[in-house]
Amino acid sequence: MNSTMFKGLAQFISWLFHPLLILTYMIALLMIINPYSFGVNQVGEGRSGLLLIYVFLQASLIPGIIISMMKTLGLTPNLNLGERTSKIGPFIATGLLYLWLYTNFKHLPDVPIAFQSAILGTIIALFTAFILNIFSAINLHTVGMGSLVGMILVTILLFNYSSFQFGDAMYSMYGVLFLAITLAGIVGSARIILENPTPKDLYGGYLVGFATQLIALQLVV
Repeated sequence: MNSTMFKGLAQFISWLFHPLLILTYMIALLMIINPYSFGVNQVGEGRSGLLLIYVFLQASLIPGIIISMMKTLGLTPNLNLGERTSKIGPFIATGLLYLWLYTNFKHLPDVPIAFQSAILGTIIALFTAFILNIFSAINLHTVGMGSLVGMILVTILLFNYSSFQFGDAMYSMYGVLFLAITLAGIVGSARIILENPTPKDLYGGYLVGFATQLIALQLVV
């Protein structure tokens, strides 16, 4: 596989696990793991489908459109959010949208505390990264993947079970955790191929994302 194909694959992985998509992946995963906490028996039943669509619109699509508009207007030069100066506008816009999302979901009875914790952890990670961005170009992809790994660990601690049923099969939560850690490593490798970030920025992102999910759990429980 030549360098062009490597970069193409790295770019695909980076878009598939773009930071703006992580919160949508979180709620989808929580619905698969424990649909009963959303008041349904399976994903897509009742209001769960609408809830998933709403999160995608608010946490992924709308911020993506805003960032694209910023790029068009020359307010941010890089949709991949690789440069420190390109992150300021997206940080502010995404942070406000996520705060609105958390405020709306905080008191809804059919939104489990695990997802409320995930949103709050993402907000804390976002603003922590915003502050750290002043001093170094912290990698937002690894912040997102660290948050995903942290959310899965929080789910294990909060629900206190080691497996779940999806369809006719049983799956291990620790298997899901291992898969998420593996994907986090793959995403980090993709960013190295495309950006060559410093180890401090790469591993700092993992740490910020992971730690803020644990902090959020303490705040909402």
